[in-house]
Amino acid sequence: MTKSLISMVAVVGFSLSGVAAEFKVGVVNLQKAIQATSAGKKAKTELESDFEKKKKDLQKKEADLKKMQEDIEKKRSVLSEEVLIKKQEEFREEMMKFQQVVAKNQGEIQKKEQELTQPILDKMKKIVEKMSKDKGYSMVLENTAMVLYVDSSHDLTDDVVKAFEKEK
Repeated sequence: MTKSLISMVAVVGFSLSGVAAEFKVGVVNLQKAIQATSAGKKAKTELESDFEKKKKDLQKKEADLKKMQEDIEKKRSVLSEEVLIKKQEEFREEMMKFQQVVAKNQGEIQKKEQELTQPILDKMKKIVEKMSKDKGYSMVLENTAMVLYVDSSHDLTDDVVKAFEKEK
């Protein structure tokens, strides 16, 4: 998708060689912009707080699992094969439950991040659109890893952050 967009920009740029001075392309690093706003910082703090709570719970469960595994290993030689198999099965079940909790927590964090950042992103998109029209940009790209060079005069990130903070 990004490669085709860059190709399209190149083709449009070459085909408009007579009008190239009128074709302006800008970039915005949306991730950086979100993180630079007060709303983005608040969202990040909230996410980190939730993450730390979940992390502590997971660390406790992980320590319990490690202890359970160590107990099995210590008692391996004195347990009957039947009891050993039962304990190993219990350990596997607990490990699967742990992995499910980890996956669930990751999903919850991602969902919460989406909920917290989507309103910020929506507002930024409107600001980018207005700013692009006001400054005469024909196209504004999100600054991704595919963009190898951008003249700093066409990087609108800081301007978007300033406009976002003004619009509160």
